Amino acid sequence: MELVRSGDIASGIHPCIGQEAVAVGVCAALRPDDVVLSSHRGHGHLLAKGTDPGRFLAEMAGRAGGIDKGRGGSFHPSDFDAGIFNATGTVGHGAAIAAGVAWALGQEDDRIVVSFFGDGAVSQGALLEGLNLASLWQVPVVYVCENNRYATTLPVETAVAGTITGRAAAFGIPATTVDGMNLESVFAAAAGAVSRARAGGGPTFIECETYRFFGHHTFEQKVRLRYRDEAEVDRWRARDPLPVQRGRVDAATADRIDAEIEALLDDAVRFALDSPKPDPVDAFDHLYASGLRGRAGVVHA
Repeated sequence: MELVRSGDIASGIHPCIGQEAVAVGVCAALRPDDVVLSSHRGHGHLLAKGTDPGRFLAEMAGRAGGIDKGRGGSFHPSDFDAGIFNATGTVGHGAAIAAGVAWALGQEDDRIVVSFFGDGAVSQGALLEGLNLASLWQVPVVYVCENNRYATTLPVETAVAGTITGRAAAFGIPATTVDGMNLESVFAAAAGAVSRARAGGGPTFIECETYRFFGHHTFEQKVRLRYRDEAEVDRWRARDPLPVQRGRVDAATADRIDAEIEALLDDAVRFALDSPKPDPVDAFDHLYASGLRGRAGVVHA
């Protein structure tokens, strides 16, 4: 967020501060070779799955040293080395992609797929189609809904008829709701779902009740939208998973971890800002999987 304010990340970002327990709890249950399909609010997912922080910050800043050479940015990063196949900026569509990826992996080995999305995705047709196929094909996929109570500014209670887990249950997919602010609760649910998928038991759906402490997007710092009051934010901040988890380890260990993370972040920022900006001459590279290069200066009628 500081790099957004300084202008080094020109696009702005969708902050996931407050939702860390979901990303960490789920990814801690995965193997390095398992696959994650993320969302537009996916920074925590990538970091928890093993993406290098410096290269990820460089990506968000649109630098050539980024994990996708600056082409994915904050909205569409992928990191195949860490098992991140993509992050879909269009809400809910990753769930359908996840069904296809999980079907393909299921023909090869025992890797599993995790699809992250928010509460705003549960009314999208693509997600429902994905759940249907995942259940029909019994593919190894875990669907994780990060219910942070707002789809941009729309409260979940005014947008979702029935229940979120009921969507999955309608397709015969086991579904559960957990405290998304509690790392141990998330990990326990994820570990069970992952074990079930890896053993051939098919898909599972986990709703994690969580909260984002900041706006939907950093543009809210300027426009100052008023769709929730400070008392509500304060109530959720009292359950911040970071200090809760800090309290579960001894003070000396916690202090050491904090110091290591501060040093890691300093190095990451330095790497990102020292990385060169992309050369315009390369703008038409990587447009086609075949390696075919587009031609600059061609105008199509």
